[in-house]
Amino acid sequence: MTRRPLPLIRTADDSDACRIADIHVRSRAATMPYLPAQTRTRDEVIAWVTQVVLPAGPVWVAEQDHQVCGYAAVKGDLLDALYVLPEMLGRGIGAALLDQVQRAATGPVRLFVFEQNVGARRFYERHGFVVTQRGDGTGNMEGLPDLTMRWVRERV
Repeated sequence: MTRRPLPLIRTADDSDACRIADIHVRSRAATMPYLPAQTRTRDEVIAWVTQVVLPAGPVWVAEQDHQVCGYAAVKGDLLDALYVLPEMLGRGIGAALLDQVQRAATGPVRLFVFEQNVGARRFYERHGFVVTQRGDGTGNMEGLPDLTMRWVRERV
């Protein structure tokens, strides 16, 4: 059995905005079909990535076979986004991005995940995150129940 090489993780820059926007839209549509349909145009999503996501904090992209195929965005102690192209799921890309986030963290990391997103919840639990709070959907724009999860580096 041939092992697939780990993706290259690097800091994102403005030249990655289009690819990050595409990953964001495609991944949400494929992995969270219960979300309302996307109403923003591609140009609006690219502008959001350029003007909001990239300036907010570190953003890393994963490259495999010279293609950006996933990204993780952090704001302070919040993992604000972690998305991988649907056809690239299950190849260790999300795990490599999350590992980068955890290595770069100076303290605990928290995130929000929809209660319905069972696959993401399991993924984060496998990587040491625990549920610390449950929300009824009033705190997010989708109006869906969500969970706050938190990871704390183990002391050695």
